[in-house]
Amino acid sequence: MYKRPQRRPSSVLERPQRVVDTQKRMERWWRTLTAYGTRPLRATVWMYKPLLWAIKKRDLPYRQLSEQQLDSKIADVKQSLLRHGLSNSLTIEAFALIREVAGRELGMWHFDSQLMGGLAILHGNIGQMQTGEGKTLTATLPVAAAALTHIPTHVVTVNDYLTQRDAELMMPVYHRLGLSVGVVIQGLSVAERKQQYAQDIVYCTNNELAFDYLKDGILLNQLSDPLHRHALRTLPSSAHDSLQNLMLRGLHFAVVDEADGVFMDEASTPLVISGDSSPNPEQQAMYAQAFAIAQTLLQPQDFVIQSPSKQIEFTPMGEERIEQASKTLSALWHARTRRLELVKQALSAQHLFIRDKHYLVDEGKVIIIDEHTGRRMPDRTWQQGLHQLIEIKEGCELSDPRVTLASISFQHFFRLYHHLSGMTGTAQEVKSEFWRVYELPVVDVPTHKPSQRTQYEPSVLMNETQKWDAIATRIETFAQHSERPILVGTQSLKDSEALSEHLTQLGIEHQVLNARQDQGEATVIEQAGLPCKVTIATSMAGRGTDIKLDSAVEAAGGLHVIVTGLHDSSRVDRQLEGRCARQGDRGSVEFILCLEEPIITPPWARVMRFIVKIPLPKYLKNKLLLSCIRCCQKRLEQQQQQGRKQLLKHDEQQQDVMSFSQN
Repeated sequence: MYKRPQRRPSSVLERPQRVVDTQKRMERWWRTLTAYGTRPLRATVWMYKPLLWAIKKRDLPYRQLSEQQLDSKIADVKQSLLRHGLSNSLTIEAFALIREVAGRELGMWHFDSQLMGGLAILHGNIGQMQTGEGKTLTATLPVAAAALTHIPTHVVTVNDYLTQRDAELMMPVYHRLGLSVGVVIQGLSVAERKQQYAQDIVYCTNNELAFDYLKDGILLNQLSDPLHRHALRTLPSSAHDSLQNLMLRGLHFAVVDEADGVFMDEASTPLVISGDSSPNPEQQAMYAQAFAIAQTLLQPQDFVIQSPSKQIEFTPMGEERIEQASKTLSALWHARTRRLELVKQALSAQHLFIRDKHYLVDEGKVIIIDEHTGRRMPDRTWQQGLHQLIEIKEGCELSDPRVTLASISFQHFFRLYHHLSGMTGTAQEVKSEFWRVYELPVVDVPTHKPSQRTQYEPSVLMNETQKWDAIATRIETFAQHSERPILVGTQSLKDSEALSEHLTQLGIEHQVLNARQDQGEATVIEQAGLPCKVTIATSMAGRGTDIKLDSAVEAAGGLHVIVTGLHDSSRVDRQLEGRCARQGDRGSVEFILCLEEPIITPPWARVMRFIVKIPLPKYLKNKLLLSCIRCCQKRLEQQQQQGRKQLLKHDEQQQDVMSFSQN
C-alpha cells in the first residue's frame, strides 16, 4: 500500500481567501439578465464528453496494473499535479486514477454520469444530479483531484450525521491516494478542530465551518489584511502567541453537498456569534412586560398578520394601546420604535412560532427545530429577545441574554472561496439565483438509468381529519394488495405525531422519524425499505438517506411515497419524492393534501372553495386544487428569494462599513 507522507505544517497566519467586491448596480443588472439567458460554456454538460471519453480510455490500462504498480502510478500523478496543476491532461489522469482506486477499495467504479458530474464540479459549477445518483461518490473525483494538487479542500454538508458518514465511507479511497482526512463536527475543542482543519481534505458542516471562520476573525481582529499577517510572520512566534488558536488555513477549494439547502434555505438568516453576558433583571422584566402587553392586543383591531409573509403590522389603534399600556413602565419603554419592536417580537412568539413545528420543549429548555431537515438544533438561539419571549410563552426558565460578537451571511462567506462548486438534486427552481449571487452555473447531469417513478393522481380533501383518514385508508389498501413499503412525509413534528396517533388507533404498525427520534435515524432508515413497512418522517431533505429495498419490494413495485403537505420550498418536496425510484428502481409518489394547508393564503382559499363547488370530474378538480396550492408555494418562494437578496445587500453594506472603519 502507498504510505501517506507526513504533511508539511503551514503557518497559522497563512489564510488566503478571495476578495469580494460589493456588486455594483450594473453588475447586478447583468447577472440578473444573464441568469435567464446566455450561460457560460462550462455550464453545458456536453462540454465534458471529450474528457469523459479520454478517462474511459484509461480504464483498461489501469485495471491491468498490479497493486504495487498502482501505488507507483499514484505517486507519479501526484508529483505531476504538484508540478503542473490541474491541466486537462492531468485532470484526465487524476480522474481515471481516482476511479480505479474507488473500484478497488470500495468495489464501486464511477458511472459515466458521476464522471461528468465530477468534471462539472471541478470546473466551478453546481452539478444537478437526481436524487439517488451517488453524489457522495461523485464528490471524491473533484475533491481528491484538488487535494492531490496540495490544495486544502473542504467538503461541506448540512449536518453532522452526513459529515461523519460520508467521510467514513470515502476514507479508504483518500487514504489509498495518500491523502489525510479530517472531520469537523459539534463538540470538538479548538485544538481538535485545528488538527482536523490541517488535513488535506476536511469534511464539515456549513454551520461549523462558518462559525469557525468567524471565531478566527474575532481572534485576528485588526489583522484581517494579508499584509498585516505577513508582517507578523517575520516576528518571533512569541509575538503572536494569541493567534496560535486560529483553526482554518484559509478558504481555498470547497465542494458543497445539497448546495441549494446551504446556499438558499440556510441563507435566510445571518450567522451570528454571541457571547454570554451577565443576567440582566431589567431586560428580563421588559420581555415579561412585552409579553403581557401582547396578550391584551386583539386581531385585527390592534394588529394584522400579513399572509403569506407572516409579517406583523400594528394598526393606529394598536399603537395607541401599546403606548397607553407602557406609560407607567420604565424609561426604556418611552422610545416608540423600541416598544413597538418588543411587542412585535412578543406577538411573533405567540402567533408565528408554533410548538412542535418551529421548536420543541425538552427538559424545560426551548430547542429550535430546523424547518428544512426536521432536526433539532440545540446550540442555536433566536436573536433580539425572541428566544426569551418563547421561553416565557412556554413557562421555561429564561436563558441569559447574548451579545453579538460577529456575524456574516452564508452568501458572503461562501463567495470568499477561491474555488466554489457544489451538487444537488434540486437546483432547477433556483438556478438563476445561483448565478446571480454566487456566479455558479447549474449543469444538468443525465441520470445513469432512466427513471421508473410513477406519479399517482393527487387527492385534495376538505380538512385535516379527512386527510389523515385518506392516508390511513391508502396504507391499508397497499398492505392488502402488495408488500410495498410506504414513506409518509409530513411538514412538522406535530403533524407526524398526529398521524402516528391516528395510525396507532387503527392498529397500523409504523415507525416515526422526527426531531424527537434523531438519534435512531440510521435504524429507522435501514428498516424503511422492508416489505409492508410504514415510515412517517418530518422531512427527508438533507438527510442523505438511501433507502435500501428488499428484493421482494423491488419486484412488487418499489417504495411508495405519500406527500401530506407542501413545504415553503418546492425543492424540499422534490427531495421527498426522490426517496423512491432511485438509480432506475421502481417506485411511486402520491400527494394527499387538504384545504387547510398552512401555506394557502386567504385569496387562494376563496378560489379553492369556489372550485370545490363546481361540478367537475374528481381527477380534474384535484389537479386544479393542487395547482392553486402550488401558486401559494411559488409566492412564498419569491418572498424568500427577496429576503435573501435584502440580507445580502445588508451584509455587503455592513462589510463596507467595517472595511472603512479599519482603514
